[in-house]
Amino acid sequence: MTDVPVDSAAAARTSAPEGLTLAEEEELRSELAKVEEEIGTLRQVLAAKERHCGELKRKLGLTPLDGLKQNLSKSWHDVQVSNAYVKTSEKLGEWNDKVTQSDLYLSASSTLEDWNEKLTQSEAYKKTQETLSQAGQKTSAALSNVGSVISRKLGDMRNSATFKSFEDRVGTIKSRVVGSRENSTEGLHSPSGAGDKPPQDNAPF
Repeated sequence: MTDVPVDSAAAARTSAPEGLTLAEEEELRSELAKVEEEIGTLRQVLAAKERHCGELKRKLGLTPLDGLKQNLSKSWHDVQVSNAYVKTSEKLGEWNDKVTQSDLYLSASSTLEDWNEKLTQSEAYKKTQETLSQAGQKTSAALSNVGSVISRKLGDMRNSATFKSFEDRVGTIKSRVVGSRENSTEGLHSPSGAGDKPPQDNAPF
């Protein structure tokens, strides 16, 4: 047996759906080929447009993040103007009105207001406020007294004989250090001192 080439068109015609004539089949196949060709052309045009769009964005300095923000903003705007969003907002508004105008909500609000008024006018609440106020005043006075005592103690310590003696000693040490530095500096710059003895090289080699 030898392989015989099979005509694809003939094979397709033999497997054509029932109820179609050969002329209708040929017409549909021709239209399919045209549509596929148009799809390929549109894809090429779309790719060229996308490249051109990318070049324009690059020249304008627009980043992909800017494009994402713009897309998100547009999507959110589309959601807000959509019928589903509008209807949902209206429903939520109606539910809110019904809840706030219901007897249960009004009764609960009135009860909470009564409790708040009773609480703020109760003796325990007033005593608590007075106690907290007095505690704050006492704390402020105590801190002020502590600051005054510390300042007074520091002043007394500075005026004490021990502190003055310490200051005198520090002044004496400072004057000695400064005087010794001045003497050593004068000795270094003195011409007579430099000419008396030549420097000796004590190196072993």
